[in-house]
Amino acid sequence: MTLAQLGGNVAVGTTTAADLEVTRVEAIPFAIPYAKPLRFASGEVHTAEHVLVRVHTADGLVGIAEAPARPFTYGETQASIRAVIDGLFAPQLIGTSALAREAIHARLHRTVGNPAAKAGIDMALWDVLGKAFGVSVTDLLGGYGAGMRVSHMLGFDEPAAMVAEAARMQEQYGITTFKVKVGRNPFHLDVAVCRALREAFGDAVELYVDGNRGWSPADAERAMSHMADLDLLFAEELCPADDVLGRRRHVRTCPVPVIADESATTPGEVTRELLGGSADAISIKVARTGFTGSQRILHQAEGLGVEVLMGNQIDGQIGTACSVAFGAAHATTSRRAGELSNFLDMSDDLLAEPLTISGGTLHVSGAPGIGVVLDPDKLAYYRTDT
Repeated sequence: MTLAQLGGNVAVGTTTAADLEVTRVEAIPFAIPYAKPLRFASGEVHTAEHVLVRVHTADGLVGIAEAPARPFTYGETQASIRAVIDGLFAPQLIGTSALAREAIHARLHRTVGNPAAKAGIDMALWDVLGKAFGVSVTDLLGGYGAGMRVSHMLGFDEPAAMVAEAARMQEQYGITTFKVKVGRNPFHLDVAVCRALREAFGDAVELYVDGNRGWSPADAERAMSHMADLDLLFAEELCPADDVLGRRRHVRTCPVPVIADESATTPGEVTRELLGGSADAISIKVARTGFTGSQRILHQAEGLGVEVLMGNQIDGQIGTACSVAFGAAHATTSRRAGELSNFLDMSDDLLAEPLTISGGTLHVSGAPGIGVVLDPDKLAYYRTDT
């Protein structure tokens, strides 16, 4: 039995560490405009200026992943992701087996920061392993399910426009969970939006809010008191990530569980936030912690008995495929809807066969690796280094 995959064949069951030796690592910048820009407290996105990470092996396999640049959140730009991969990480990987994940991570983590660049390499390596052994990354990671319910992020707009977008997502894709971007000052428009959504949909939808660090603890306390009757699921990162005492006060006064996102980007930060009383739940984003780091965070959360959600780094379809591959692999991440739909706001993408959301669910493809194939013509059109 052989597996044909992106320019190379591997005989399943005969793959060796030598076959999986990394021979080349690419960091390819691309830019795809958003048909509908996403606006939120810490910025707005009009174009997906991301990096395609490709890891090549001696036997011809190619693992892929997507590294989104978020300078206003993590300090990474498209140029910095390319520079650190080309200048530091690629030389450290070449000649190493894709199976040597711990050795690779030890090398990568000698360099401080650069979470999206590291995560892209990690996920591309897992994609290689799935293709080499003819199984999906979902099965490699845990194999719990075949897909996830979808949560859609609603960016800043007037109440009527945000209600209309939610109605379109419900009607067209069956989505019934919505993450509402808040954090404007004054906060009354955000409160009006949440109230309009609840009045329009009643208990037919799930709602939670995300402030992207836009409010002070005092403003967050006041805003949440105005929304205490709206049956919200969670409140995510309403306050500045470095305001330790303010965040603890916010958790004590918030009427719903508080999700840590930008304040909990590493296993150590997750431990600090949870044990210090600064969060009740954790957002897992494979775009910043890869599959390996995300699994470590998931196990921490499970051990401490806190909930997790699969977050979104405003990913394209490759990044979304990675998110659902991880989320569907585990029972804990499958309990809640994952943020898996914002690629719908992009004008195009790089895949030969686009992802589809139906009945409010995004399924994993079941194909080896993360289960997606690039369209070479689209890549040639949208890449910005040629």
